[in-house]
Amino acid sequence: MKTIFYASAAALALTAGAAMADGHLTFKPGEGDFSWDSYKAWADNAPDLSGQTVTIFGPWLNPEDGYFSNMLAYFEEATGADAIYTGSDSFEQQIVIDAEAGSAPNVAVFPQPGLAAVMASKGQLSPLGSDMAQWVADNYAAGQSWVDLGTYADADGNDQMYGFFYNVNVKSLVWYSPENFEDAGYEVPTTMEELKALTEQIVADGETPWCIGLGSGAATGWPATDWVEDMMLRTVSPDVYDQWVSNEIPFDDPRVINAIEEFGWFARDDAKVSGGAGAVASTDFRDSPKGMFTSPPQCYMHRQASFVPAFFPEGTEFGVDADFFYLPAYADKDLGNPVLGGGTLMAVTNPSDATSAFMEFLKLPISHEVMMAQTGFLTPHKDVKLEAYKDDTLRGLGEILLGATTFRFDGSDLMPGGVGAGTFWTGMVDYTGGKDATAVASDIQTSWDALK
Repeated sequence: MKTIFYASAAALALTAGAAMADGHLTFKPGEGDFSWDSYKAWADNAPDLSGQTVTIFGPWLNPEDGYFSNMLAYFEEATGADAIYTGSDSFEQQIVIDAEAGSAPNVAVFPQPGLAAVMASKGQLSPLGSDMAQWVADNYAAGQSWVDLGTYADADGNDQMYGFFYNVNVKSLVWYSPENFEDAGYEVPTTMEELKALTEQIVADGETPWCIGLGSGAATGWPATDWVEDMMLRTVSPDVYDQWVSNEIPFDDPRVINAIEEFGWFARDDAKVSGGAGAVASTDFRDSPKGMFTSPPQCYMHRQASFVPAFFPEGTEFGVDADFFYLPAYADKDLGNPVLGGGTLMAVTNPSDATSAFMEFLKLPISHEVMMAQTGFLTPHKDVKLEAYKDDTLRGLGEILLGATTFRFDGSDLMPGGVGAGTFWTGMVDYTGGKDATAVASDIQTSWDALK
């Protein structure tokens, strides 16, 4: 998760650090908007693990490592075990070295599934079991999606659940200015049909509905891949999305071409996008949302992930100057409420009794709520108290997650690097520049074929 939502990170870090230095829990049991009853019930029956240690290794650095350690204190309090987290900016390289050397930590925190799947196939992860899979299916919103995302082939080629998702992010968002909407008399759309009608209404009013920018240096084009992924999830079933990501259906399949053209409906019309279609590829993605905050506004909406407020003008007030709504699904396609995003997952790399207890602890709402209250942490856990979120913005994102019927990872991140972070990016630049969608998709598929 990006740091945009860590509005009081410095203050929280000082508070949390001081609390832990005194050996106390950051949030006193029984106080605040937390699920204390379920925590107490679990703690009363937890095994005595005094003298045992759970080691956890992941990519979280300061201040996130401090927040996570504060959460671990509640596991330590309940069990008597020591839980030690170590973060590294070289996590993905180091965990492989440690696993191959037989010195892996008990738990590894993977920033996305790819490496976890590879390690599972080498027998370097321990499966979490069918009971955990069923628990996730029952207790996470869009639960089967999270089971599937955490399930990989083992060394014998058999699928097993290895990954427990903990902290996710949301990409299916449209940002807007409530003040601008109110002044113009516009209402937040709840279906894709309404979003398109609003887009056309803004054009008819002589205004520009969208700001879109694909510029990102060597990574120029990636914002368009997010658009296409969201459009795939809104026009085809999740299994077709998965087949596209794995190239079981070709990139130039008519359903993929249609999703590209759905993006084009917004981005390739001079009247619909600030600066005209020709400016889309050359506008830096960090600059593109700023048009919502000019007077008069240069645009009314901007589709981007939850990190984008980092690039809003200083002093932007949420709920007044800026807010967001869920990028809606088509009412007539009966595909539910799909959400595109990403997330980190916990996997067992060195099992022990204390490690098993820790994975059970992660089922408790409190293990999520303590993080929700400190930082930009989002969870699909259906039993958490939304009041525990640090602010209204995070609470709104959490509600979108809980309303999801399907969750899928950013497809380009799961494709081979030469495609997902290569020809898909450049192809979208070519497409916004006027190249035919079928030709673009065919070129991307040709590049994928060359990798086989």
